[in-house]
Amino acid sequence: MNALVIDFALVWESLPAMLNGLWTTMLVTIIVLVLGLIFCIPLTLARMSSNRVFALPAAFFVMFFRGAPLLILLYLVYYGFGQIEALRDGPLWFIFGSAFACAVIGLTLNHLAFMVDVVRGSLEAVPAGLSEASNSLGIAPRDTFRYIQLPLAMRYGIKAYQNEVVMLTKGTAVISVITIIDLTAVANEVFERTYDPFTPMLTVAAFYWVLVNVMRLGFRRLESHLNRHHAAEDARRNEKPVKTIGSLLFHPSSWLKAKRLMLVARKEHAL
Repeated sequence: MNALVIDFALVWESLPAMLNGLWTTMLVTIIVLVLGLIFCIPLTLARMSSNRVFALPAAFFVMFFRGAPLLILLYLVYYGFGQIEALRDGPLWFIFGSAFACAVIGLTLNHLAFMVDVVRGSLEAVPAGLSEASNSLGIAPRDTFRYIQLPLAMRYGIKAYQNEVVMLTKGTAVISVITIIDLTAVANEVFERTYDPFTPMLTVAAFYWVLVNVMRLGFRRLESHLNRHHAAEDARRNEKPVKTIGSLLFHPSSWLKAKRLMLVARKEHAL
């Protein structure tokens, strides 16, 4: 059985195309993350609303797009909407006629469905007593949400958001099915040209591994920044107390030692 050998010459030859595919992957991911942050807050508030006019559509949105496979969503948005004649002849065709825009739409819908639950769980983890205390102090509900609930929810939900960002980044590998030249598309092109599946696929896997771990390091720094007050408290708790002159004079053991020395001195003087 032949050993699986990576052709480093092929890696170097395909590196420029791989970097272009990496840029496309990163660009799609960044746009989807920005759109997700913009739309997840109002959608989450609608999901948590006591008014069914807002809560039921939001709940249906989350249920549908969480259950729908991402690949099927991309097919429906790119190939399905293209079959609608009114849409082809309408002003929105410049969006749905672009594979890049369709990929952003499909990924954003899927990402939003998971982000709503992440944000909702984070907001519900904030102690209710804080809101009650804010109301008793006369703070407006909008200011309570902006300055108290949302910052705490960010700290509580940073881990879940990190997992969602990592899953989204790796999920972008499917956008090559709608003719977008991303990392996976470049790897498939190299494989079809050279019949070497291991070199391009392992190279793409290495790119994704580096990208995901850079994100993990960034989230770790962000988490440390958001929870820096805990680190300060731990440092103060673990630091050793400095022995001052006052602490030495008024410590019981210091008095015992001084008394013993005085007794020894008296005995020696008596002798």
